[in-house]
Amino acid sequence: MTVTSVVILGGYGNFGKRIAENLAAIPGIKIIIAGRCAKKGGRLCQQLAAQGANATLEAAVLDIYQPEFVAKLRALSPELVIHTGGPFQGQDYRVPEACIAAGCHYIDLADDRRFVCDITALNEKACAANVLIVSGASSVPGLSSTVIDSFSNQFAQLDSIDFAIAPGNQAERGEATVRGILSYTGHPFMVFSDGNWVHQYGWMSPRRVQFGDKIGPRWLANVDIPDLELFPKRYTPVRTVRFQAGLELPLLHLGMVFMAFLAKCGLVRDWSVFTRTIFRLSTLFQKAGTDMGAMQVNLSGLDWRQQVKQIRWTLYAENGVGPYIPTISAILLAKKLIAGTLDSRGATPCLGLYTMAEFDQEAASLGIYHKTETHLG
Repeated sequence: MTVTSVVILGGYGNFGKRIAENLAAIPGIKIIIAGRCAKKGGRLCQQLAAQGANATLEAAVLDIYQPEFVAKLRALSPELVIHTGGPFQGQDYRVPEACIAAGCHYIDLADDRRFVCDITALNEKACAANVLIVSGASSVPGLSSTVIDSFSNQFAQLDSIDFAIAPGNQAERGEATVRGILSYTGHPFMVFSDGNWVHQYGWMSPRRVQFGDKIGPRWLANVDIPDLELFPKRYTPVRTVRFQAGLELPLLHLGMVFMAFLAKCGLVRDWSVFTRTIFRLSTLFQKAGTDMGAMQVNLSGLDWRQQVKQIRWTLYAENGVGPYIPTISAILLAKKLIAGTLDSRGATPCLGLYTMAEFDQEAASLGIYHKTETHLG
């Protein structure tokens, strides 16, 4: 069955507007831009219409925390809901549960570890309703797992997965993303390292990693994401899974490391309560740095000849297109549902639902590209 009606929650936000812009080119569907502000939703509808949108566009007021949310969502009769309204840290499953009750598919861009990993708790209900519930349709674990899947058959034994994201400082960012990061800054979380589960602390363990000639070295630090829990199971017998991210400007990055140290020492309990102030301060540096971002995946293990093999895959986003990357997984899945080519049902993290070739086709129009380096011995 094809999808003809799509609700985008947070549809005028940093990620939602990019999804809406992309899907608006599809004729024969209706896109409802939903959020708490009717003016912002209506303004985006007008902008997309002026740009030649083929889809029918509407705006709707929806607040997921209001008691009437479920009734209002059902009244819109969506066949697919794309939830971009982060941060997902601390959110419950009221939105996917409402979608199951309404008999519609659901995709989100969550990067919160518990939200994404535990979405399988809704699997039985989703199957019974014949709908697909996907969490984490974003850079992680959607794109990251697709990249690893594309190389996994080159390894007889995959020992280590070490990957990172380094956005450009000038790239547009949302307050919700900042709040999510601050929520675990300086707090412990479990990672799989050398065959054991150990503690790491958010935004600590700083290091500089080379991202190639165009971008150069960038500072990175520990970030808690669903992949750290999902990948040791998905890519068994991998022994180490490591993920870090960073800020382009050393002043801001190392400032975050210091903030993490204060939280680890117990001097600050939760940095996320200062999100608005920190976000506003960060905008003072918006014109510094570059608009170039990158994502890198490093895999190491043994090939089928039992030789040591290392693969480095690096994705590049120039000219400020970096914020589109977290949206591509959701866009791909939405287009598959709209076309009726995605038959999966149930509730699952975004793993194995699209291919690298499909990603490349979508990313090419944005000027996003990647290169692969392979080393033996």
